Amino acid sequence: MADDVFGTAGIRERVLAGWAAAPVRFREDANAEEELALGGYVDRLVIELAQNAADAAARAGTPGRVLYEFRDNTLVVANTGAPLDAEGVESLATLRASAKRDGAGSGGEVGRFGVGFSAVLAVSDEPVILSRTGGVRFSRADTAAAIADLASAPLDTEVRRRDGHVPVLRLPFDADGEPPIGYDTVVILPLRDEAAAELVRRLLTESDDALLLALPGLERIEIETDDTRRVLENVDARWWIHRATGVFDDAEREQLLSDRPTEERSRPNWSIVWAVPRTEAGQPGGATANLPGVVHAPTPTDEPFALPALLLATFPLDSTRRHVAKGPLTERLVQEASTAYGELLRERAADGDDVLRLVPTGLAAGTVDRMLRDAILEVLPGVPLLRGVDGTLLRPRDAVVVEGADEAFAEVLAPLVPGLIHARREHRQPLDALRVRRLELSEVIDQLGGQESPTWWRTLYSALSTMTTDPLIREALGTLPVPLADGRLVRGARGLLLPGPEIPVDTLAAFSEYGVRVVHPDAVDPVLERLGAIPATPRTLLEDGAVRTAVEHSADADDPDAIAHAVLGLVAADPSQADGLWWLSDLVLRDADGDPVPANALVLEGSDAQVILDPEEVAPIAHDLVERYGRPALEAVGVLATLGVVTASDVALDQLPEALQDLDGIEDWVYDVAPGGSPYGATVGELLAIRDLDWITDESWPRTLALLGSEPDLRRALVTQVRVVGPDDRPLGVPSYAAWWIREHVLLDDGDPLAGRADPDAEPVLASFLDEAPAWTAGLDPEVRTAVGLVRDAGDLDADGLALVLDRLADPEREVDEAAILTLWTRLGTLALFPGDAPAQVRVLGTDGVTRVIDADRAVVIDGPMWVQREDLGGFVIGSGAAADGLSDLFDVPLAQEVAEGKIDGTGTAADVPAIVRELVPEVPATWWEHEELTVDGVEVSWWVDADGGPHAATFDGLAKALAWAAGRWDQRHVIRAVLNEPDRSVELLVDAVYD
Repeated sequence: MADDVFGTAGIRERVLAGWAAAPVRFREDANAEEELALGGYVDRLVIELAQNAADAAARAGTPGRVLYEFRDNTLVVANTGAPLDAEGVESLATLRASAKRDGAGSGGEVGRFGVGFSAVLAVSDEPVILSRTGGVRFSRADTAAAIADLASAPLDTEVRRRDGHVPVLRLPFDADGEPPIGYDTVVILPLRDEAAAELVRRLLTESDDALLLALPGLERIEIETDDTRRVLENVDARWWIHRATGVFDDAEREQLLSDRPTEERSRPNWSIVWAVPRTEAGQPGGATANLPGVVHAPTPTDEPFALPALLLATFPLDSTRRHVAKGPLTERLVQEASTAYGELLRERAADGDDVLRLVPTGLAAGTVDRMLRDAILEVLPGVPLLRGVDGTLLRPRDAVVVEGADEAFAEVLAPLVPGLIHARREHRQPLDALRVRRLELSEVIDQLGGQESPTWWRTLYSALSTMTTDPLIREALGTLPVPLADGRLVRGARGLLLPGPEIPVDTLAAFSEYGVRVVHPDAVDPVLERLGAIPATPRTLLEDGAVRTAVEHSADADDPDAIAHAVLGLVAADPSQADGLWWLSDLVLRDADGDPVPANALVLEGSDAQVILDPEEVAPIAHDLVERYGRPALEAVGVLATLGVVTASDVALDQLPEALQDLDGIEDWVYDVAPGGSPYGATVGELLAIRDLDWITDESWPRTLALLGSEPDLRRALVTQVRVVGPDDRPLGVPSYAAWWIREHVLLDDGDPLAGRADPDAEPVLASFLDEAPAWTAGLDPEVRTAVGLVRDAGDLDADGLALVLDRLADPEREVDEAAILTLWTRLGTLALFPGDAPAQVRVLGTDGVTRVIDADRAVVIDGPMWVQREDLGGFVIGSGAAADGLSDLFDVPLAQEVAEGKIDGTGTAADVPAIVRELVPEVPATWWEHEELTVDGVEVSWWVDADGGPHAATFDGLAKALAWAAGRWDQRHVIRAVLNEPDRSVELLVDAVYD
């Protein structure tokens, strides 16, 4: 086709002339094209070419077909429909001047602005269009050459400023060639690079049914690559589709389109398409259910969309064609879309589909999504789309749901509740969104009256069977009427007893006057158990509140022996059934003399309890009860064979549970262990307490403590610290109640407490300041000894014990050598514990190495070795690091540096530290200061380290210490001194240092 059938030469001349006359026009065209290619159209290549094909088919009045063929780094897109003409070429070469104006009002064309073809620039610089009527091509290189031929200095300057980038689609050139057989037009895109190829591959892979739904003018799309071939057609077979169209009248156009561009105002047509993936075998979705998650207008936008459907509508777009424009037209189309959505759901409901999955729920994904959701939820309550229990379609505003009712129960309720529908749990959100009225199950149950037959109630319970697996339903049935064996009708199954054959009738009779409630045998159904009724096993009967009342009032009962035998008969079958029922110890039983005594004040003959407990407080149990029920059953109800343990969980210390309130001194223990001395807000997760400690005779404590160490439960209740959590949620480990009680109350023969005495395994130095424990304590478990207050190391001291040690340490009559005092100081300095008042006198260590006692105001704590040289400071309390600070607080004695300035007199002579010293101990400073006579605060010393870390010395020995202390390597002072005194040993010391 040698002739210029599309007048491309004239277009080029006009454009070039305009650019030459006004280079700013060139700049405007280049910027506009670049904005489209890099912005709004960067990933719309497939869609825009399909849209052009659909519009060509619409102009030709024939179904459209499109072929995408991607091979050899070239994308070929062929389509049927109206061929290219001169007006179309001019449109392609003119931004925002579509050639589709003549079709306005037909509703068949999608393109509206004439810029879609610029999408090709995302992948190609040399696009070609061949049609049955001729061909045209565009070229970045040829456009640049044409500009250069103008020899326009201003234009050349603009091109240089743009790094040589020029518009591609403004200058059309003739092209030779024909479209493939069977097609009317073909677009050929040689791809720019591998990145463009990757983009094309992705866009072709993502192409799906949404293209055909958005472009009804297309009936078939073929996509071919080197290794795949796909055909998109027959979308009606994969989607349920509802279309709505219309034309605005003149008044509506004036109202709705006044803010839209001129060419858009000439298009009064609107259309709405809703598409939902078809379902198979009741399952939603399938291979075609690939919803894009954006609004289509009618091609994809960037407006997020979260409804389970595809929406394609003629929404107005902003200049980027990425977002729906705000305004009255959008608001009107949202209303039309919501009405059409209601029609789609009505059609699907009439065909038997479950449309509740299509009801909008949850949060909106964006502004347009929110507008659509709000409008749809205004429309749907008036659309018949819910299937009633009786089979009719109901509008949501007329429907009723009984909360939790399953299908079987709903069938029973249908005659009583007009408009009742079936509703599963997953339907809750959509039904709430549709504002369907809900009835609580309890409301319906309250309407069931006048039926008194136990058999009738059993039938009702069976109908509720499948529903009661849901805890919420069980809660709703909390007031369900239940007939009892005594003829009463009570509300609620919780706590009722379901009779079983293992419970003797006479046992129930013993508790009847206390209100034991048993279900009528003809009404028993498994549902009642799920609703809280309790199978009447011995354990559940014991746990019944009425049985507890009978036990606690057994002393005043008309026949206490009947209650005793009833309880013991239940327990004897399995004594473990009484675990945790501490109140059973109130059960009145007969002692050996036949007198009624609470179980917790009875002991078994020959038991440890009988040996260690005061006979004035306890009595042996009657022999016949032991023979009839056995020792395990009697121990289970509280009769003592050994000391008893009370257990409580989640204890608030300001509100002790009933099980603990009778423990001797328990409130004093609470105040002693509570953080800050206040029990308010303090809790204990688990508390084990040994009962009856106040009943133990004084002479029995050696045997008792051995017993506490040998029986696991007693041992745990004694030696395990209690974890108290204060109001600030900080945990604190405190002595157990038993350990506290023994420390407070157990006295030895001399009248002094056992607690605070030296443990048989105590550190000798510490033990020398404490009273010796009785010899029999050596046979006790070490953990038991610690728990009852014997002191093994300084950490075991309490405030009183610490005060005693400090008092005896300051006794001038005691002889304490320097090794012992240094060891003791180290231990005491790390204690987070203080006596009431600081001691008035303190044992110190003098520079002569002898300990002596002086007034506290003459002592200092030294935390560094250089201060030991200061004889002028008085007596020393020696400690290191944190221990020194602790000793200063403990004795209320200042640190040495708090009473002396530590200032070196004179300057000394600077000298280099020998290299061998620095090689052995790299941390030492490079310089030291030599003094003929070194004085600090006027006192002569052999070495010192000043405030800046500089070492000063007057002797070799002092220099070694000064360098080691300055380096923070006090442990190396002897090595440094050896090098300084014997330089010829340097090689030997270096070899030794390899193995440090």
